[in-house]
Amino acid sequence: MAAVPGPYDATRDRLADLMADQPSYRVEQVWRSLHVNVRRPAEMTELPAALRERLDSALPPALTPVAESVSDGGETVKWLFALHDGARVETVLMHYRDRTTVCVSSQAGCAMNCSFCATGQAGFTRQLTAGEIVEQVVAAMRQARAHPEGERRVSNIVFMGMGEPLANYDRLWAAITRLHDDIGISARHLTVSTVGVVPGIRRLATEALPVNLAVSLHAANDRLREKLVPLNRRYPLSVLTEACRSYLAAKGRRLSFEWALIDGVNDSFKDAAELADIAVPLGAHVNLIPLNPTPGYAVMGSSPGRVRQFRDRLTDLGVNATIRRNRGTDIDAACGQLAART
Repeated sequence: MAAVPGPYDATRDRLADLMADQPSYRVEQVWRSLHVNVRRPAEMTELPAALRERLDSALPPALTPVAESVSDGGETVKWLFALHDGARVETVLMHYRDRTTVCVSSQAGCAMNCSFCATGQAGFTRQLTAGEIVEQVVAAMRQARAHPEGERRVSNIVFMGMGEPLANYDRLWAAITRLHDDIGISARHLTVSTVGVVPGIRRLATEALPVNLAVSLHAANDRLREKLVPLNRRYPLSVLTEACRSYLAAKGRRLSFEWALIDGVNDSFKDAAELADIAVPLGAHVNLIPLNPTPGYAVMGSSPGRVRQFRDRLTDLGVNATIRRNRGTDIDAACGQLAART
């Protein structure tokens, strides 16, 4: 089924068609109001009432809120959105002392089938359109501006929500371009996460915008990684690391490896040494993430003490490693938990 265009899938030409009887400056006026002021058409009081009504009818929201969950004293908010065809996605807004980050979904579901990820356990539904991706950010921007302690500005976008971003490359890049050019998020504050879709990494290296790249690694030998991340059978570590090296050469930006620590699976000092052998030559930063519980994966995350020991071992081996503070675990909003269920 073809997607019904929402306000952020509309092009300038589409807006011009909708306002053919209006002065030409109206197109840029509406475009700016959508992307900079993040207003709905009905809220654009600078427009005549009849035109607001026309645009509001022609450009309904692509995302319909189904549920909202709040954690961390209001600093973490997760939305469940329904799309026009019944597909569902989740988006997470996280306020920190020095930044406000939105974790965005790029697909409804995911086909990568990573064993410990709730989204992968649920399977793939469909690709999101560029407008559906952008509208998640806009919804978060509206919420952030209404923060009870004063307006917050969304400063960082991470494509770490539901789905594999590089498996939806063309729509992802269209959304990134819109976020950068029209909403005004710097490329250095846009991060694309992948489980290792090598053709997508190679395409990223050719793009004009130097976005950040984060690779969900989770294992540093092919035997174990094939169990945790089945895509490794197609793109083994030697191929993946070469693609990462090419990206670094093209963009000069720091590479990050994500590592979900799983008790007794990938948290030994041997695992740390294998990870260091890959990370150090690439100058990669390692984000350690204690595995979050999901219904379809019975193995527990590593204990806090083991996480610290693993971090310290990496540091001794010359790796820049940090432990990510999990946000929203109690509302299934943390890494690997998004599953689009009410």
